[in-house]
Amino acid sequence: MKRETLIWTILFIAGGLFLAVRAGTVGMGTEYVKPVDDVSVPANASDRISGVAEISWSRTIGIWTAAFFTLCIFSYLYKDNPFYKFAEAIVVGVSAAYAMVVAFWTTVIPNLLGKLFPAWIQAGAMPGLSPVRPDFWYMYLVPLVLGVMLLWRLSPVGNWIARWPLAFIIGTTAGIRLVGFIQADFLSQINSSIVPLIAMTDRGFDFWQSVRNTVGFLSVLVCLVYFFFSFEHTGFVGKVSRVGIWVLMITFGAAFGYTVMGRIALLAIRLEFLFDDWLWLIDPTGKRVGM
Repeated sequence: MKRETLIWTILFIAGGLFLAVRAGTVGMGTEYVKPVDDVSVPANASDRISGVAEISWSRTIGIWTAAFFTLCIFSYLYKDNPFYKFAEAIVVGVSAAYAMVVAFWTTVIPNLLGKLFPAWIQAGAMPGLSPVRPDFWYMYLVPLVLGVMLLWRLSPVGNWIARWPLAFIIGTTAGIRLVGFIQADFLSQINSSIVPLIAMTDRGFDFWQSVRNTVGFLSVLVCLVYFFFSFEHTGFVGKVSRVGIWVLMITFGAAFGYTVMGRIALLAIRLEFLFDDWLWLIDPTGKRVGM
């Protein structure tokens, strides 16, 4: 254990010295801006050479803070540690607070209080809001009451009151999502399956389009056979259902591969941020040429 601690101590010291040298020599992690129409925009190398660029301390601190939390998250690849727990707590807390503030100013203020007290909200919070009350404005008292009942969850006494609005939210959300999923998945799958097996174009018979339509139709058919349990999966039905299993596995594999590629793209963006914006080891856009 002492040997492992010594190795990591040496790595931390070496990394700190590397960062100190690069920060002092090339100015890594520094963000420069220039004024354009009273607005600060990112500056390039020529702007810095000509003297019109200046250091943006807020953006520079933001880059170093983002790099620190990124490294803290990456430290989980070694093992669970206090740095990762600290970064995780900060990210979750800041994300929850940001979502709450955005929801308050984009939903509660304009869609609830702005309907009940439009003149007051227009004067004190949103100048662009109409000061005229809409018709049937009193209907917005229902979500207001439900919201107050939902906050009753924080009370040590009578917190059962919060179950009623919570049940209403879950029920309505499930119903809305059900309709959305039926239209987006179920009906679209049916629409995509009703295709001509023999595709014709202005030039005549389209062989490859016919192959694609036939393969798609047969794939849906064998998957439906696999989920058809009124007959025992033996004989011909069993063989078709096994083909359906292969189709399902290919579909799940493709979906999983798509998800993995999305995560790899996020990882590549983080690594590009570390090596480009923070460490200045790469310069893919040429923004530091000539510095």
